[in-house]
Amino acid sequence: MSNNGPVVFALNTCRPFGEAVASSAAMELMAHEEREFEDGEFKIRPLVSVRNRDVFVIQSLYDDGEQSVCEKLCRLLFFVGALRDACAERITLVIPYLCFARKDQKSRSRDPVTTRYIASMMESVGADLVVTMDVHNLAAFQNAFRIPTEHLEARRLFAEHLSRLVLDVDVVVVSPDVGGLKRANAFRDTLSRRTRQVISTAYMEKYRSVGIVSGETVIGDIEGRTVIILDDMISRGTTLARTVKACRDRGAVQVYAAATHGVFAADAEEVLSAAGVDKIIVTNSIPPVRLSKEFRDLRVRVISVAPLFGEAIRRIHEGQSIVELVEG
Repeated sequence: MSNNGPVVFALNTCRPFGEAVASSAAMELMAHEEREFEDGEFKIRPLVSVRNRDVFVIQSLYDDGEQSVCEKLCRLLFFVGALRDACAERITLVIPYLCFARKDQKSRSRDPVTTRYIASMMESVGADLVVTMDVHNLAAFQNAFRIPTEHLEARRLFAEHLSRLVLDVDVVVVSPDVGGLKRANAFRDTLSRRTRQVISTAYMEKYRSVGIVSGETVIGDIEGRTVIILDDMISRGTTLARTVKACRDRGAVQVYAAATHGVFAADAEEVLSAAGVDKIIVTNSIPPVRLSKEFRDLRVRVISVAPLFGEAIRRIHEGQSIVELVEG
Protein backbone atom coordinates (compact mmCIF):
# COMPACT_ATOMS: atom_id res chain seq x y z
CA MET A 1 0.00 0.00 0.00
CA SER A 2 1.16 3.51 -0.82
CA ASN A 3 2.86 5.43 1.99
CA ASN A 4 0.78 8.51 1.17
CA GLY A 5 -2.12 9.38 3.44
CA PRO A 6 -5.64 8.15 2.77
CA VAL A 7 -7.83 9.90 0.20
CA VAL A 8 -11.28 10.41 1.73
CA PHE A 9 -14.46 11.37 -0.12
CA ALA A 10 -17.99 11.93 1.17
CA LEU A 11 -20.80 12.06 -1.36
CA ASN A 12 -22.99 15.17 -1.26
CA THR A 13 -25.88 13.95 0.89
CA CYS A 14 -23.41 12.53 3.42
CA ARG A 15 -21.16 15.57 3.45
CA PRO A 16 -21.93 16.77 7.02
CA PHE A 17 -21.24 13.31 8.43
CA GLY A 18 -18.10 13.02 6.29
CA GLU A 19 -16.83 16.38 7.53
CA ALA A 20 -17.31 15.21 11.12
CA VAL A 21 -15.43 11.98 10.37
CA ALA A 22 -12.57 13.86 8.72
CA SER A 23 -12.39 16.44 11.51
CA SER A 24 -12.24 13.75 14.19
CA ALA A 25 -9.31 12.05 12.45
CA ALA A 26 -7.46 15.23 11.38
CA MET A 27 -8.07 14.39 7.71
CA GLU A 28 -9.37 16.42 4.79
CA LEU A 29 -12.25 15.52 2.50
CA MET A 30 -11.22 15.51 -1.16
CA ALA A 31 -13.22 17.26 -3.89
CA HIS A 32 -15.55 15.44 -6.24
CA GLU A 33 -18.26 16.37 -8.76
CA GLU A 34 -21.89 15.29 -8.84
CA ARG A 35 -23.41 16.82 -11.96
CA GLU A 36 -27.16 16.62 -12.59
CA PHE A 37 -28.74 16.36 -16.03
CA GLU A 38 -32.19 17.60 -17.04
CA ASP A 39 -33.62 14.10 -17.51
CA GLY A 40 -32.74 12.98 -13.97
CA GLU A 41 -29.46 11.28 -14.89
CA PHE A 42 -26.15 12.36 -13.38
CA LYS A 43 -22.42 11.84 -13.51
CA ILE A 44 -20.06 11.58 -10.57
CA ARG A 45 -16.26 11.66 -10.50
CA PRO A 46 -13.28 12.53 -8.27
CA LEU A 47 -11.63 15.90 -8.89
CA VAL A 48 -8.22 14.84 -7.53
CA SER A 49 -5.84 12.12 -8.64
CA VAL A 50 -6.39 8.77 -6.92
CA ARG A 51 -3.80 6.79 -8.87
CA ASN A 52 -2.12 4.24 -6.59
CA ARG A 53 -3.84 5.75 -3.55
CA ASP A 54 -5.76 4.25 -0.62
CA VAL A 55 -9.28 5.65 -1.13
CA PHE A 56 -12.22 5.76 1.30
CA VAL A 57 -15.75 6.73 0.21
CA ILE A 58 -18.32 7.70 2.87
CA GLN A 59 -21.98 7.25 1.98
CA SER A 60 -24.82 6.28 4.32
CA LEU A 61 -27.61 4.58 2.35
CA TYR A 62 -30.97 5.88 3.59
CA ASP A 63 -33.83 7.90 2.09
CA ASP A 64 -33.50 11.52 3.23
CA GLY A 65 -36.41 12.97 1.22
CA GLU A 66 -34.06 14.42 -1.38
CA GLN A 67 -32.42 11.26 -2.66
CA SER A 68 -33.90 7.79 -2.40
CA VAL A 69 -32.02 4.77 -1.13
CA CYS A 70 -31.70 3.49 -4.70
CA GLU A 71 -30.31 6.78 -6.03
CA LYS A 72 -27.73 6.96 -3.24
CA LEU A 73 -26.70 3.39 -3.92
CA CYS A 74 -26.45 4.07 -7.65
CA ARG A 75 -24.28 7.16 -7.10
CA LEU A 76 -22.00 5.19 -4.79
CA LEU A 77 -21.59 2.38 -7.33
CA PHE A 78 -20.90 4.81 -10.19
CA PHE A 79 -18.33 6.68 -8.08
CA VAL A 80 -16.53 3.47 -7.15
CA GLY A 81 -16.40 2.53 -10.82
CA ALA A 82 -14.90 5.92 -11.66
CA LEU A 83 -12.29 5.48 -8.90
CA ARG A 84 -11.38 2.04 -10.21
CA ASP A 85 -11.02 3.40 -13.75
CA ALA A 86 -8.81 6.16 -12.33
CA CYS A 87 -6.43 3.48 -10.95
CA ALA A 88 -7.09 3.75 -7.22
CA GLU A 89 -4.99 1.12 -5.43
CA ARG A 90 -7.62 0.18 -2.84
CA ILE A 91 -11.22 1.37 -2.48
CA THR A 92 -12.97 1.11 0.88
CA LEU A 93 -16.68 1.83 1.17
CA VAL A 94 -17.57 3.42 4.52
CA ILE A 95 -21.32 2.89 4.90
CA PRO A 96 -22.70 3.78 8.36
CA TYR A 97 -26.16 2.48 7.41
CA LEU A 98 -26.24 -0.34 4.87
CA CYS A 99 -29.48 -0.46 2.90
CA PHE A 100 -31.50 -3.61 2.12
CA ALA A 101 -29.77 -5.56 4.91
CA ARG A 102 -32.99 -6.76 6.55
CA LYS A 103 -33.81 -9.21 3.75
CA ASP A 104 -30.94 -11.59 4.42
CA GLN A 105 -32.63 -14.97 3.96
CA LYS A 106 -35.52 -16.68 2.18
CA SER A 107 -38.49 -16.84 4.52
CA ARG A 108 -41.03 -17.65 1.78
CA SER A 109 -40.90 -19.26 -1.65
CA ARG A 110 -39.07 -17.18 -4.27
CA ASP A 111 -38.02 -14.55 -1.73
CA PRO A 112 -35.05 -12.36 -2.69
CA VAL A 113 -31.85 -12.30 -0.63
CA THR A 114 -31.03 -8.64 -1.14
CA THR A 115 -28.00 -8.61 1.17
CA ARG A 116 -26.24 -10.88 -1.31
CA TYR A 117 -27.33 -8.81 -4.32
CA ILE A 118 -25.98 -5.61 -2.76
CA ALA A 119 -22.68 -7.36 -2.07
CA SER A 120 -22.44 -8.53 -5.69
CA MET A 121 -23.01 -5.01 -7.02
CA MET A 122 -20.34 -3.48 -4.78
CA GLU A 123 -17.86 -6.17 -5.72
CA SER A 124 -18.59 -5.89 -9.44
CA VAL A 125 -17.73 -2.17 -9.66
CA GLY A 126 -14.41 -2.69 -7.89
CA ALA A 127 -14.81 -2.18 -4.13
CA ASP A 128 -12.05 -3.86 -2.10
CA LEU A 129 -13.41 -3.48 1.44
CA VAL A 130 -16.74 -2.56 3.06
CA VAL A 131 -17.03 -0.97 6.51
CA THR A 132 -20.44 -0.65 8.14
CA MET A 133 -22.03 -0.66 11.58
CA ASP A 134 -24.55 -2.81 13.45
CA VAL A 135 -26.13 -4.64 10.53
CA HIS A 136 -29.37 -6.53 11.09
CA ASN A 137 -27.78 -9.98 10.79
CA LEU A 138 -24.00 -10.03 11.16
CA ALA A 139 -23.50 -13.60 9.93
CA ALA A 140 -25.59 -12.97 6.81
CA PHE A 141 -23.66 -9.76 6.10
CA GLN A 142 -20.28 -11.42 6.46
CA ASN A 143 -21.29 -14.43 4.36
CA ALA A 144 -22.77 -12.29 1.56
CA PHE A 145 -19.46 -10.66 0.59
CA ARG A 146 -16.48 -12.25 -1.11
CA ILE A 147 -14.36 -9.16 -0.42
CA PRO A 148 -13.23 -8.32 3.14
CA THR A 149 -15.65 -6.53 5.47
CA GLU A 150 -15.30 -4.71 8.78
CA HIS A 151 -18.21 -4.39 11.21
CA LEU A 152 -18.29 -1.61 13.81
CA GLU A 153 -20.60 -1.51 16.82
CA ALA A 154 -22.18 1.33 18.79
CA ARG A 155 -22.54 -0.57 22.07
CA ARG A 156 -19.56 1.07 23.79
CA LEU A 157 -20.96 4.51 22.95
CA PHE A 158 -24.40 3.51 24.22
CA ALA A 159 -22.86 2.11 27.40
CA GLU A 160 -20.92 5.32 27.99
CA HIS A 161 -24.08 7.42 27.68
CA LEU A 162 -26.47 5.12 29.55
CA SER A 163 -24.09 4.36 32.40
CA ARG A 164 -24.72 7.88 33.72
CA LEU A 165 -28.49 7.29 33.67
CA VAL A 166 -28.59 3.87 35.33
CA LEU A 167 -25.79 4.08 37.90
CA ASP A 168 -26.73 2.35 41.16
CA VAL A 169 -30.15 1.18 39.96
CA ASP A 170 -31.40 -2.32 39.17
CA VAL A 171 -31.07 -2.72 35.38
CA VAL A 172 -32.18 -5.29 32.81
CA VAL A 173 -31.29 -5.19 29.12
CA VAL A 174 -34.18 -6.35 26.94
CA SER A 175 -34.01 -7.62 23.37
CA PRO A 176 -37.23 -7.10 21.34
CA ASP A 177 -36.87 -10.66 20.01
CA VAL A 178 -34.81 -13.77 20.61
CA GLY A 179 -32.74 -13.06 17.48
CA GLY A 180 -31.26 -9.96 19.10
CA LEU A 181 -30.32 -11.70 22.35
CA LYS A 182 -26.66 -12.09 21.41
CA ARG A 183 -26.45 -8.34 20.76
CA ALA A 184 -28.22 -7.65 24.08
CA ASN A 185 -25.85 -9.93 25.98
CA ALA A 186 -22.79 -8.22 24.49
CA PHE A 187 -24.17 -4.81 25.45
CA ARG A 188 -25.04 -6.07 28.95
CA ASP A 189 -21.43 -7.20 29.44
CA THR A 190 -20.09 -3.83 28.26
CA LEU A 191 -22.48 -1.88 30.48
CA SER A 192 -21.76 -4.14 33.46
CA ARG A 193 -18.03 -3.52 33.17
CA ARG A 194 -18.56 0.23 32.91
CA THR A 195 -20.98 0.53 35.84
CA ARG A 196 -19.49 -2.35 37.89
CA GLN A 197 -23.01 -3.62 38.42
CA VAL A 198 -24.63 -7.00 37.91
CA ILE A 199 -27.03 -6.60 34.97
CA SER A 200 -29.33 -9.25 33.56
CA THR A 201 -30.99 -9.72 30.16
CA ALA A 202 -34.49 -10.56 29.00
CA TYR A 203 -36.21 -10.88 25.66
CA MET A 204 -39.61 -10.40 24.10
CA GLU A 205 -41.54 -12.99 22.15
CA LYS A 206 -41.92 -11.95 18.52
CA TYR A 207 -43.62 -13.77 15.68
CA ARG A 208 -44.00 -12.37 12.16
CA SER A 209 -46.38 -13.74 9.54
CA VAL A 210 -47.30 -11.95 6.30
CA GLY A 211 -46.18 -8.63 7.79
CA ILE A 212 -48.16 -9.08 11.02
CA VAL A 213 -46.14 -9.11 14.26
CA SER A 214 -47.45 -10.87 17.36
CA GLY A 215 -46.20 -12.09 20.76
CA GLU A 216 -46.64 -10.34 24.10
CA THR A 217 -44.59 -12.36 26.61
CA VAL A 218 -41.37 -11.06 28.14
CA ILE A 219 -38.96 -13.82 29.17
CA GLY A 220 -37.08 -12.48 32.20
CA ASP A 221 -37.59 -10.49 35.40
CA ILE A 222 -38.77 -6.90 34.77
CA GLU A 223 -40.73 -5.80 37.85
CA GLY A 224 -39.26 -2.86 39.75
CA ARG A 225 -36.32 -2.50 37.41
CA THR A 226 -34.98 0.02 34.89
CA VAL A 227 -35.20 -1.41 31.39
CA ILE A 228 -32.89 -0.72 28.45
CA ILE A 229 -34.36 -2.01 25.18
CA LEU A 230 -31.59 -2.62 22.65
CA ASP A 231 -32.08 -3.05 18.90
CA ASP A 232 -30.18 -2.44 15.67
CA MET A 233 -32.77 -0.04 14.25
CA ILE A 234 -36.09 1.72 14.77
CA SER A 235 -38.22 1.89 11.63
CA ARG A 236 -41.92 2.56 12.26
CA GLY A 237 -41.41 1.99 15.99
CA THR A 238 -44.08 -0.69 16.35
CA THR A 239 -41.67 -3.33 17.67
CA LEU A 240 -40.26 -0.87 20.19
CA ALA A 241 -43.73 0.28 21.25
CA ARG A 242 -44.87 -3.33 21.84
CA THR A 243 -41.76 -4.01 23.93
CA VAL A 244 -42.17 -0.82 25.97
CA LYS A 245 -45.81 -1.67 26.73
CA ALA A 246 -44.96 -5.22 27.75
CA CYS A 247 -42.22 -3.98 30.09
CA ARG A 248 -44.48 -1.31 31.61
CA ASP A 249 -47.24 -3.90 32.12
CA ARG A 250 -44.75 -6.06 34.01
CA GLY A 251 -43.68 -3.31 36.40
CA ALA A 252 -40.71 -1.56 34.78
CA VAL A 253 -40.01 1.72 36.59
CA GLN A 254 -38.13 3.39 33.71
CA VAL A 255 -37.71 2.41 30.07
CA TYR A 256 -34.88 3.55 27.83
CA ALA A 257 -34.35 2.46 24.22
CA ALA A 258 -31.07 2.34 22.32
CA ALA A 259 -30.91 1.63 18.58
CA THR A 260 -28.02 2.32 16.25
CA HIS A 261 -30.07 3.36 13.22
CA GLY A 262 -33.04 5.69 13.71
CA VAL A 263 -34.95 5.28 10.45
CA PHE A 264 -38.19 6.70 11.97
CA ALA A 265 -40.31 5.89 8.93
CA ALA A 266 -44.01 6.66 8.30
CA ASP A 267 -45.87 7.45 11.56
CA ALA A 268 -42.98 6.53 13.88
CA GLU A 269 -43.24 9.73 15.94
CA GLU A 270 -46.93 9.13 16.66
CA VAL A 271 -46.30 5.48 17.54
CA LEU A 272 -43.39 6.28 19.84
CA SER A 273 -45.12 9.26 21.48
CA ALA A 274 -47.84 6.91 22.70
CA ALA A 275 -45.40 4.18 23.76
CA GLY A 276 -44.29 5.67 27.08
CA VAL A 277 -40.54 5.35 26.54
CA ASP A 278 -38.51 7.72 28.70
CA LYS A 279 -35.63 8.32 26.29
CA ILE A 280 -34.54 7.01 22.87
CA ILE A 281 -30.82 6.96 22.08
CA VAL A 282 -29.76 6.63 18.44
CA THR A 283 -26.62 7.43 16.44
CA ASN A 284 -26.16 9.87 13.58
CA SER A 285 -25.75 7.06 11.02
CA ILE A 286 -29.16 8.39 9.91
CA PRO A 287 -30.07 11.96 10.95
CA PRO A 288 -33.55 11.98 12.58
CA VAL A 289 -34.92 14.36 9.96
CA ARG A 290 -38.43 12.83 9.99
CA LEU A 291 -38.98 13.69 13.66
CA SER A 292 -40.25 17.05 14.85
CA LYS A 293 -37.89 19.27 16.81
CA GLU A 294 -40.24 19.07 19.80
CA PHE A 295 -40.12 15.28 19.89
CA ARG A 296 -36.34 15.19 19.38
CA ASP A 297 -35.77 17.66 22.20
CA LEU A 298 -38.07 15.80 24.57
CA ARG A 299 -37.39 12.12 23.86
CA VAL A 300 -34.37 11.59 21.58
CA ARG A 301 -30.62 11.76 22.12
CA VAL A 302 -28.35 11.45 19.07
CA ILE A 303 -24.81 10.16 19.64
CA SER A 304 -22.16 10.82 17.01
CA VAL A 305 -20.32 7.82 15.58
CA ALA A 306 -18.12 10.02 13.37
CA PRO A 307 -15.05 9.63 15.65
CA LEU A 308 -15.51 5.85 15.57
CA PHE A 309 -15.48 5.82 11.76
CA GLY A 310 -12.58 8.27 11.64
CA GLU A 311 -10.51 5.99 13.84
CA ALA A 312 -11.53 2.98 11.74
CA ILE A 313 -10.31 4.72 8.57
CA ARG A 314 -7.00 5.54 10.22
CA ARG A 315 -6.52 1.98 11.46
CA ILE A 316 -7.43 0.40 8.13
CA HIS A 317 -5.04 2.68 6.27
CA GLU A 318 -2.22 1.94 8.72
CA GLY A 319 -2.94 -1.80 8.90
CA GLN A 320 -3.97 -1.77 12.56
CA SER A 321 -6.58 -3.85 14.36
CA ILE A 322 -10.29 -3.09 14.02
CA VAL A 323 -11.14 -5.77 16.59
CA GLU A 324 -9.32 -3.77 19.24
CA LEU A 325 -11.33 -0.70 18.25
CA VAL A 326 -14.64 -2.56 18.58
CA GLU A 327 -13.80 -4.43 21.75
CA GLY A 328 -11.93 -1.60 23.42
